[in-house]
Amino acid sequence: MADWYWIGSTAGIAVGCGIALSGSVTRRALAALLAAAVGVGVGLALGEWDEAVGGAVGGLAGVVGSAPVVRGALTRGGTRGGTAALVGLAGLVVAALALVPAVGYLEAVTASVLAVRLRRHSGKRFAGLRILARD
Repeated sequence: MADWYWIGSTAGIAVGCGIALSGSVTRRALAALLAAAVGVGVGLALGEWDEAVGGAVGGLAGVVGSAPVVRGALTRGGTRGGTAALVGLAGLVVAALALVPAVGYLEAVTASVLAVRLRRHSGKRFAGLRILARD
């Protein structure tokens, strides 16, 4: 039973690291590689190869899940430093929540689902009050 806890915790901590790296590293592929490496390092520090695999998957899920949010914030006028600070703080909170049993697994799944939903709706614009404007 302890093995399942540590795999989930490692995955969740790596999701938090991936989220933080997504905000601070400009290249998405480099952020994904670094997050997977950090996840493997955390996994090997906390356990064996199974925790390392969970950490790598969690790190990738964190980057993939938060990259559209970071890209959208920067596209809409956010500064790189401010976005990195806020996303880094969110990553720290996610990593801390991963210590609750089973939450690490939920974080990895939620980050992946978030990425799919954000990519599906990324090209659409919300009409808002523009729909009422008559030209």
